[in-house]
Amino acid sequence: MSLKKKPVTGMKDILPKEMEIRNYVMEMIRRVYANYGFTCVETPCVEHIENLCSKQGGENEKLIFKILKRGEKLKIDTAKEETDLADLGLRYDLTVPLTRFYSNNANELSAPFKALQMGNVWRADRPQRGRYRQFMQCDIDILGDPGIMAEIELVLATTTLLGRLDFHGFSIRINDRRLLKAMAMYSGFPAEKYDTVFIILDKMDKIGIEGVRQELLEEGFHADQVDTYLSLFEQLEHSADGVKECQKILSSVLDAAVCEELSSIIEIVEKSKTADFRMVFDPTLVRGMSYYTGPIFEISMDEYGGSVGGGGRYDEMIGKFTGNAVSACGFSIGFERIVMLLLERGYEVPKTGEKKAWLIEKNMPLEKMAELMEQAQKAREEGAQINICVMKKNKKFQKDLLISQGYEKIEEFFA
Repeated sequence: MSLKKKPVTGMKDILPKEMEIRNYVMEMIRRVYANYGFTCVETPCVEHIENLCSKQGGENEKLIFKILKRGEKLKIDTAKEETDLADLGLRYDLTVPLTRFYSNNANELSAPFKALQMGNVWRADRPQRGRYRQFMQCDIDILGDPGIMAEIELVLATTTLLGRLDFHGFSIRINDRRLLKAMAMYSGFPAEKYDTVFIILDKMDKIGIEGVRQELLEEGFHADQVDTYLSLFEQLEHSADGVKECQKILSSVLDAAVCEELSSIIEIVEKSKTADFRMVFDPTLVRGMSYYTGPIFEISMDEYGGSVGGGGRYDEMIGKFTGNAVSACGFSIGFERIVMLLLERGYEVPKTGEKKAWLIEKNMPLEKMAELMEQAQKAREEGAQINICVMKKNKKFQKDLLISQGYEKIEEFFA
């Protein structure tokens, strides 16, 4: 059997130029989020299959890379169900592992706890631009804070990071799951069908309002329910303040505090922001995960043509592990998409010191070699980057390659 040199479909090798940008973005993430009080944590990439299949991950639960039982535990001949074969899986996001982590370690953590987690996740998805089967996620979460300060801090920290990475003119779309449910209730949809309605609504930006109407009717909903539901979005589209309009229209089915909180988040973020973006109320925003319980948000960039991050409040998730309700809210940036956009721009990582390449003759005497090494160490201590290479026969090609890697100065040393 011949060996294959290409990576597995949906995964990729990362070359030095991209790795330099990835490392810079990760360093910037740690620096900016630390300024907001977030602490780094890490969880295993392998999780219990029960946790991953707890009906909280939406469509992602269909994309799990499952791990077969090992050794004597694996009994293929007598297996009747998939659970008889697999007991573990690769994590498909960082939120499920974080809630397990918090549930297991809460007594040793501050309250509220502000977590920063970066790591690879895996989904058996269809690869496309900006989407892979293995990809880095970067999450910040605030656990144990029931107030809107959590949402405000998450949005401000994330947008500050994007501003530092030279992103401008993007939008933070915001909505609330409670508002979505109120709209469905007002329209007469049965509660057990809300998730079906939301899945169809989530396609609004792709198929338009008429496409949503057609799919709702095909799902078997009454025409008057569908007409009432879609008329809400048409009214909000022409309203100067969509949140206040929602509060007025849905007063019989929606607690006024929901709209007041949403308005406060938008107003305070707009007043406090340092990056160039705008907050946009979007009543069609759904977010795929079924674990969200309150405000939800997404980063929208015209440069990408879609979402490059998102999050929201998930107050019921930790309680499923502990039996005790714990407030939780998180925001995840699309790390891979951010890096992809920076690469497409030809982004250059800011230089922290002079970058030099020293080309030394192949048969350099040991005494001269020791002297050069001593000089290089001193230059490095002073902040310079020194890459020492043995001279090649084709020096021009060697120098061109080093210049393409960002080396500003190339020096030659002979015996």
